[in-house]
Amino acid sequence: MDFMPDFITDFVVDVLTWLGDTLTGAEPWQQFFVILLAGAIPFVESYLASFFTVLLGVTPWLAVPAAILGNWLCMMVLTALTGGARDAATRGRDPKPEQETSRSRRRVAKYVDRFGVPGVCFLTPLVLPTMITAPILVGFGASRRNVYLYMTLSIIAWGVLFGVFSDWVMTWYGLG
Repeated sequence: MDFMPDFITDFVVDVLTWLGDTLTGAEPWQQFFVILLAGAIPFVESYLASFFTVLLGVTPWLAVPAAILGNWLCMMVLTALTGGARDAATRGRDPKPEQETSRSRRRVAKYVDRFGVPGVCFLTPLVLPTMITAPILVGFGASRRNVYLYMTLSIIAWGVLFGVFSDWVMTWYGLG
């Protein structure tokens, strides 16, 4: 993970170590809640939680839905909170067309203009957690409905893709 800062890499390694230690010997119903919690952690999310828990021997039929649900719940709560804060902050204001925008706002706007909300939702999990991307989009004024819809589809797609891939890896090497 050369593209990530060391503290994020260390954090992800620590979380995955905790995940492996916690899942060992746990009952399936306990595994579901551990994976759900792992899916709610930024930079782990549905895709890494699915991938690693299947590699650790948890059935994909348990690992993938639990990871997706944890990621989805966290994203929904944070996005709803951000949307509410944005509504409260902008209540009663008239938009100013000539208002100077910050560099980060222009950068996000450039990507939203280029890829649209669906593209940003499907591509950003490669570089930024959905729990950060979705609230940023809503905070910048994207339609909450669109962000909820496309981020949900993205979380499901990435979780299933990585879960199936890890199951395929296990089968390929004769471990599954």
